[in-house]
Amino acid sequence: MIYRLKNLLVSSLLTLLVALTALGQDQTIESKEAAYTRVINERAARIVATLGLTDPQVAERVKTEIAQQYRSLNTIHESRKEALAGITEQTRKEAIEADASQKLTALHREYLAVLSHDLTAQQVDMVKDGMTYGVLPITYKGYQAMLPDLTDTQKAQILAYLTEARERAMDEGTSEKKHAQFGKYKGRINNYLSAAGIDMKKASKEWEERIAREKEAGKSKE
Repeated sequence: MIYRLKNLLVSSLLTLLVALTALGQDQTIESKEAAYTRVINERAARIVATLGLTDPQVAERVKTEIAQQYRSLNTIHESRKEALAGITEQTRKEAIEADASQKLTALHREYLAVLSHDLTAQQVDMVKDGMTYGVLPITYKGYQAMLPDLTDTQKAQILAYLTEARERAMDEGTSEKKHAQFGKYKGRINNYLSAAGIDMKKASKEWEERIAREKEAGKSKE
């Protein structure tokens, strides 16, 4: 009788331990999901705050659309990562990458169409800049400051490269990969300008020297 009671007690304790472990895992998953939801909602809210929307309902709808885009992008990237895990066959890898690329392209198109229902073209561009850390306007301004003698044609080409980079960067899943897209297109810009006879190393050095002189001049006025 005592032996059976001991076995029953041990069995009950094991059952309770398993239940508590499962509960803990569920809570961990739930807390990660809650944290992720909070992060993407905060990102979306910061972007919406720059748009100058006066209708609270429109602002909330756009915030929801942006947050959902972050979630959808994450789903595609995570699914691709899981599908590629352990795959060594190159043909299979290429098929997985192609499938993810198609999904990203379709999602990108649908997202911009949805945003356009509530936002102007300028505001949509602001959303794009918000999702890519403002790299396009910052970089474009930097090229003009570094190379004040750029022609209108050269400026247009630089902007075209950066705009294409932004479209691609929007669909990346991490900050590093977003910046990498711009890095790739900056290389194209530099090659384009070098082919036009511009010494980019010299121009960059002279620009840094101008910035340093301006800083020193500003300090002397204080």
